Amino acid sequence: MSVSTEDRFAPPEAHVADVVSPASEEVLAGRGTRFVAALLDALILWALMTVVMKLVPVLGDLAAMRGDRMSLMAWNLPAVLVGLPLFLIVQSWFLLKRGQTLGKMICKLRIVRSDGSAPDAWRLLGLRYGISFLMNSFALTSLVYGLIDALLIFRESRKCLHDTIADTKVIKL
Repeated sequence: MSVSTEDRFAPPEAHVADVVSPASEEVLAGRGTRFVAALLDALILWALMTVVMKLVPVLGDLAAMRGDRMSLMAWNLPAVLVGLPLFLIVQSWFLLKRGQTLGKMICKLRIVRSDGSAPDAWRLLGLRYGISFLMNSFALTSLVYGLIDALLIFRESRKCLHDTIADTKVIKL
């Protein structure tokens, strides 16, 4: 059977159905729900930090010592010495196993990669939370970073700066 030159370049006649990827079924979390989840995480950490600093008076003394030497570039010692270890103790297991913090669990949200896959430990703890923690350890950088991070959620992608850095997004369950 001979095929003419015109038939060789004709489109196929078979029906080709679109393949739906799992990422297209995901619904991005709302801005308000993400705010509530972040607020819950902050309240949980604040309550735990308050208890630890009351139980270990030396840590409370460190926080009080800062009072007369406040500087925009001074380390926030209670956050570094108490906040970071508490965050890792309380949240890291849930983040690594489920892609959720306690606040995100309550609000039924999950952190995933932009392609819908589960993020690895470095992406979650290092890029997403670690860089944010480092930037928020100083008053001056906290003001600038925090403002930019929060305002970027109003983009169409609903990604904050920490989402963009870690190539993650927050979805509804």
